[in-house]
Amino acid sequence: MIKMFDFEREYKEIGKEVRKAIIKVFKIGQFILGEEVVNFEKEFSSYIGAKYGIGVNSGSDALYLAVKSLGIGIGDEVITVSHTFVSTIDAIVRNGAKPVFVDVDPETYTMDTTQIQDKITGRTKAIIPVHLYGHSADMNSINEIAKKNNLFVIEDACQAHGSEYKGKKVGSIGNIACFSFYPTKNLGAYGDGGMIVTNSEEIAKRLKMLMNYGQSKKYFHDFVGVNSRLDEIQAAILRVKLRHLDEWNEKRRKIAKLYDNFLKDSNFILPIEKDYAKHVYHLFVIRSRNRDELQQYLLKNGIQTQIHYPTPVHKQKAYLNLGIKAILKNTESIVSEILSLPMNQWLANEEIEIVARKLREWTFL
Repeated sequence: MIKMFDFEREYKEIGKEVRKAIIKVFKIGQFILGEEVVNFEKEFSSYIGAKYGIGVNSGSDALYLAVKSLGIGIGDEVITVSHTFVSTIDAIVRNGAKPVFVDVDPETYTMDTTQIQDKITGRTKAIIPVHLYGHSADMNSINEIAKKNNLFVIEDACQAHGSEYKGKKVGSIGNIACFSFYPTKNLGAYGDGGMIVTNSEEIAKRLKMLMNYGQSKKYFHDFVGVNSRLDEIQAAILRVKLRHLDEWNEKRRKIAKLYDNFLKDSNFILPIEKDYAKHVYHLFVIRSRNRDELQQYLLKNGIQTQIHYPTPVHKQKAYLNLGIKAILKNTESIVSEILSLPMNQWLANEEIEIVARKLREWTFL
């Protein structure tokens, strides 16, 4: 089986380093808010190019707390996209605000910035662009609109660790940014984990309290917060893996080039990389008009694939009662065509060639 992600191969490469890091945590005996979390927050925020990092228990909580930290709540609106994982929208709704959807660019699948201005009202407080699949959104256009209209920009960088926009790491460009360390991410934990980064000392201080019961110090609660702490063991593992991230991203980029070479002149629509972007290929997503049949054919031939995502959020049952009416032509068109091929840094050239060969074979059936 050619897998979407291969934890066994990963562990063979870094298992010794990971075990050493975990044993260190056991020896110290502090499992919550210890030196591993503190050091990882510093190392990761420095890697991104932000002043402050706040470790939390998931990318979903990172987004929720980011929205909350900016004072966004009931009666407010946040502009974002529907073609994303549900956490992006969940963060808005759980804070009592209303998501306002714009469509995606048909090439990058990130926010269509030409639609933002028309969606802004007196209730709009922020824009949440999603750096989807490892490709950055067009941040200059987004920031210009935000500045003009006095809006916050929250980067959803949960799929874009190490991705760049015009030479800057995504996550360092907006007011605040959110990352997920779900195990299959380019930088993944061995469990859940997340991080919020910002250049604002005020926002960082508020987030430090929000993620720990709203405490200014132990047992003194200045406001209502939550329990959303990145634990020491996951932080220790992530510190190990962060040292490998750039190398792993380059391997993903080379694999993407192999896919491109093997599938050029095929009938599939392949991912692109805009001139302003450095794509880190969290996912390698192609498009085919007969996607479902193709997926079954690949599975029968020992090739795992997934669909990210089959139903846009504005069409999900949980969000229909919000009364949001959105016509998103590109979003609704691509979801029936997109297919994520195996993409991880341990794939062998021969495996990429097999996937490509089966894809080409299918077109002649």
